Amino acid sequence: MNILVTGSRGQLGSELLELSASCRNHRFFFYDLPELDITRSDQVDSLCRDHGIEVIVNCAAYTAVDKAETDSALAFKVNRDASAILAACAKERNALLLHISTDYVFDGTSSTPYRESDPTAPLGVYGISKWEGEECIRQTAPSYIIIRTSWLYSLYGVNFVKTMLRIGAERPELHVVADQIGTPTWAADLAAAIVLIIDRHERGFSYGATLHYSNEGVASWYDFARAVMDLAGISCKVLPIESASYPQIAPRPHYSVMNKSAIKKEWGIEIPYWRDSLAAMLQRLAESGV
Repeated sequence: MNILVTGSRGQLGSELLELSASCRNHRFFFYDLPELDITRSDQVDSLCRDHGIEVIVNCAAYTAVDKAETDSALAFKVNRDASAILAACAKERNALLLHISTDYVFDGTSSTPYRESDPTAPLGVYGISKWEGEECIRQTAPSYIIIRTSWLYSLYGVNFVKTMLRIGAERPELHVVADQIGTPTWAADLAAAIVLIIDRHERGFSYGATLHYSNEGVASWYDFARAVMDLAGISCKVLPIESASYPQIAPRPHYSVMNKSAIKKEWGIEIPYWRDSLAAMLQRLAESGV
């Protein structure tokens, strides 16, 4: 199959690029700015036509959560309007659109893992723009799979794990929020799940699904930071603090654990435990010498 991956230089796009080398049944086309601006329908349509695209994997997003509060026009342009453009292109080509969304579509007031059918109530511009992007896809694309994920990290790009490694090497101790609960997700695991879905999807069959994917288990940002230090053998002491002690511009959901029953049942996907995946990522990072 001919597969377009947008946002190819991001964390997930980079993991898909690495994984694509072993996917001999497909032809992947990886694009990011400046080669492809997904907010321009003419560029999207032309590229999909030239490459005979049958599946679009949209990894591109405006993810600067705090900056989005003052840069809302661009956040909505990328997260909502570009999603509508990709959905229209998928409709024109009768292609499957596989779109990555976020746990930020929920307000974080639940005490049990969010199911796909639970009411959404995004708190800030980032969450609202991603939610409206989902809705554009549902209203336009004849065949789509929206995957919501959370706390993404990777060997590539800037992320919490790499930030903790850097700070841990520089300081004797640091404070990390302990009252925001969710689940870390290694982008390599999500990339593998995406490829599996592409492999198993039936051509000519129309999908209309919203699914949740993160690694298994539950953690706070404090737990996550402690695990990074422990597994990397860094002596930096991690101390817990409340969110109120670390004010941020945009509101964060205090609880964003997601129920993954649907993606496991419908697609037969086995999801690793978050700490095991973190250990594997840190091992790959050490081997890479980065």
